[in-house]
Amino acid sequence: MADSSVSDDSNADDNSVSTFTSSLVFNVVVAAAIFIAFCVLRPRFKRVYAPRTYAVGKEKRSPSIGAQVLAWIPAVLKVDEDKIIKRVGLDTYMFLRYMRSMFVIFVVLSFLSLVTILPVNITGGAGATELNILTIANVPSESTKLWVHIVFFMLFVAWVLRNIFVELQVYTRLRIWWLTNPSHAQKIGSSTIMVSSLPQALADSDTKLGATFDMFPGGVRQVIVNRNCSDLEEVVEERNKLAAKLEKLLTSYAATSEKLHKKAAKKNSTYKEPKRPMMRESKVPFKGPKLDAFEFLASKIGELNRRIGELGGDPTQFKRQSSAFVFFNKQVAAHMAAQTVLDYKPFSMNLVSLDVSPDDIIWSNLNLNPYDRRIRGYISMAATIGLVIVWSIMTAALSALVSVKNLSKIPALKNMSDSKFFGIFTGIVPAVVLAVVMALLPIILRLLLRLEGTPRVSEVNLRLLNRYFFFQVWNVYLITIFTSSIFSIATDGLKNPESIVSMIPEKVPGSATPILTYVLLLAFTGAAKELLQIVRLALRYILPLLFAKTPRKISAAETPAEFDWATSIPTHSLIFLMGFSYSFIAPIVNCFAAVYFGLFYLVYRYQFLYVYNDANWVTGGLSFPKSIKQTMVGVYISEVYMLLMMVAKLAKIDHINANAILRIIFPALLLLLTIFAHIYINDAYMPIINYLPIRGAVEIEENPRIATTFPDVTGNGDLGADDLETDSIKAAENKVRRMLYATYGSLVPKRLIDYVLTKVPRLLSPRSPPPDEEQSVNNPVNDSAFVPMPTAHHYTADVRPTSNDTNIISIDTQAQSLYPPMINEPQEVGAPSMQSISSTTELRHRRANQTALSVHSVEQRKSRYSMVDTSLLATVGENALAEAFSNPALRASPTVCIWAPLDNFGLCNSLHEDVEKWAQGSIRVVTQGTSIDEKGHVRADVEFDPDDTDFVKPAIRADSLHKSG
Repeated sequence: MADSSVSDDSNADDNSVSTFTSSLVFNVVVAAAIFIAFCVLRPRFKRVYAPRTYAVGKEKRSPSIGAQVLAWIPAVLKVDEDKIIKRVGLDTYMFLRYMRSMFVIFVVLSFLSLVTILPVNITGGAGATELNILTIANVPSESTKLWVHIVFFMLFVAWVLRNIFVELQVYTRLRIWWLTNPSHAQKIGSSTIMVSSLPQALADSDTKLGATFDMFPGGVRQVIVNRNCSDLEEVVEERNKLAAKLEKLLTSYAATSEKLHKKAAKKNSTYKEPKRPMMRESKVPFKGPKLDAFEFLASKIGELNRRIGELGGDPTQFKRQSSAFVFFNKQVAAHMAAQTVLDYKPFSMNLVSLDVSPDDIIWSNLNLNPYDRRIRGYISMAATIGLVIVWSIMTAALSALVSVKNLSKIPALKNMSDSKFFGIFTGIVPAVVLAVVMALLPIILRLLLRLEGTPRVSEVNLRLLNRYFFFQVWNVYLITIFTSSIFSIATDGLKNPESIVSMIPEKVPGSATPILTYVLLLAFTGAAKELLQIVRLALRYILPLLFAKTPRKISAAETPAEFDWATSIPTHSLIFLMGFSYSFIAPIVNCFAAVYFGLFYLVYRYQFLYVYNDANWVTGGLSFPKSIKQTMVGVYISEVYMLLMMVAKLAKIDHINANAILRIIFPALLLLLTIFAHIYINDAYMPIINYLPIRGAVEIEENPRIATTFPDVTGNGDLGADDLETDSIKAAENKVRRMLYATYGSLVPKRLIDYVLTKVPRLLSPRSPPPDEEQSVNNPVNDSAFVPMPTAHHYTADVRPTSNDTNIISIDTQAQSLYPPMINEPQEVGAPSMQSISSTTELRHRRANQTALSVHSVEQRKSRYSMVDTSLLATVGENALAEAFSNPALRASPTVCIWAPLDNFGLCNSLHEDVEKWAQGSIRVVTQGTSIDEKGHVRADVEFDPDDTDFVKPAIRADSLHKSG
């Protein structure tokens, strides 16, 4: 059956050109406007667009960028590979490499497809119209030109697989280097495992548990069995809620007092103290007498603090749970234990986590029975399948709006396509609504994964990568394609069922329109929105004026944003799938996929270096292998697409010949070869990625310099085979050479790089760092040299500088220089050392007889951004280690800090003293670092840490407590 033309009803009302054009124009215009807005706002709103220049540790800060409109582009592109890893970590670096690799892949695909496949499609002569003339639908089924699509698609697959192999080789070297680098290896978590589902005999005996793991090299340093302290958790949670409420009331009362005093002074009248807030003790509305809110809250907090001190004073009173932390003396021992079958009982000690951090743990999931965890997993999977069905229906309904010709076949909507605005509607609205619907899904999926009993937040996010990608593929990609094509095939197939298979080559390429509109939306508008951070801008400067009414909330609003790894990576993998699967069907998609990855790569380099702070996402790049697996899924689907397309073309030929059969055999062989390549990847690279190889640990132990020297990521020899020169000039040249290998090694062969370097040796000359960066290098991080930021207590009410567009106290560099650096506080004579504390009272001994707080002086105070967390270093004592890895409720202090401003007239001094007395010394009202401006707005110094306090004995007299009662 010849196919010199497509059916008339397929071409009659095809609005694909208007849909595509309107979508392109709309997205380009919106992206340009957002980009201009970013260039204008970036120098003016540093707290939104450059918080990493001040709001992170000094060793992770990026140098400031000039105010020029495009100055940020060369600034982020010139940063060396090792500096990116140092500043933002291996996870971010590998993610940036993935985005760059996808960009290079689609640039090559765009060039090849535009000069080969696209001309074949245009000159195919099958009679397609509109955008379909650019697709394979315009190539007749019996034409030998289809070999162009097959041959070049095979080259496309080979190009993608080559990039995957190279990037995996780079990652395996960097992963070993990251695991053994002192910045990671010196943390106690690098040699720690968390074991769940312990048998009762091991959970009840530290000795037996330690002996079980003492067989690994280096032995066990310490074991800590988790304890069930749910009662204490409830008390701590209630105390914290009441403290937040008291903090809010004190702040509001101080601001009101300030306003009333100024109003009275302006009218020359007598100042009247504002009415105190009242509340009822009962949680039932209108039940019980009204009480003074300050006195009631302070007294209640004092009672809860005493209860916390009683419950938390002896952790041994809490029941042991079926999970524990095992701390090894050697890092390789932890990795060996994680790969070992630990018990002979089913499901016993079968859940082992590496690189454990206390902040990453979901403590409520540590004591689940292994069978309960499995049942929860089955329930979660069933709920996920239900969500797939519900979201499929929603997505199908939205995708049906894209195709005008489908809607026009419905009698009631036959004349709808006559509207000139309908092309704009179908090109913009469905893609926007689809993106909004998909944004709601991760919240539900993340909740299901937590309910399964996943013990760590990082594991929840890593597992969410797979589930969300599955949803994206099914609902956004497959449902979009099939609702656009199958709807048309079904309506035409009812009239002629025998033609259903033959219609596939005609209808499926028409689905390129919704694919193009979705890629366009994310490529232009999505990248621009990521750059502008409009939501973050509102959270920093608008919402704090409305909702952040306390200094603590104002300070929290200044915390640098965190990147949503679990939803962003699957979205980028989906764009690869969309682009690659249509690389031979509609080559124009390759161009927009290249634009997408190019724009996002540039935007993400800026965002990660200057905006995002992902201290809570430290997996050593474990999200990268998942990106590779998702890329392989895209390759498989594309190959199946090619195979089905050739089969459908075969069904339209009247006389089947050898040429047509070979066009099916070659895609089938390509699919088979890809499976073999995937098996090789899993066998060769995945075991190396997850764990530290024994040989690598031995080589680095023999030559520790390997762990501190950026590796040759393209090398195939031993880790120590690199020339670790002692000569400073040669060492600098070798470093530059390794940087070039890391930057360009995945694009061109290593031999070509060496050849260019021999011809142009000046490329090996080390590049001098920018002035800001050079200063940070010449002056290494030293907390003792930190000069505190001027805050409210540095100024009088008349000279305090403020920023008009925010609640943040502005920085005065001249005033800052007037204050001496912080001095190290000497240890009190006779105070017990960390090592001398008895293990039975390790969590409360230092707080047993201390119930009040004192704030560091200005000279002693540290910036919360310059503080280094030493509690998780391998050098800490056993007692400090036990406290760091205990349940957060056990770490809760029996005292609480209330951070509230003091009015400029001292009207609230007595109130603050009363609050401390009512709580019997377990509350300390801190007024430093916050103030009330002339308009009555609360302001806070975001670098001030009100909880940076020492414990001292209270100085409260019993008679004063009696009088206040």
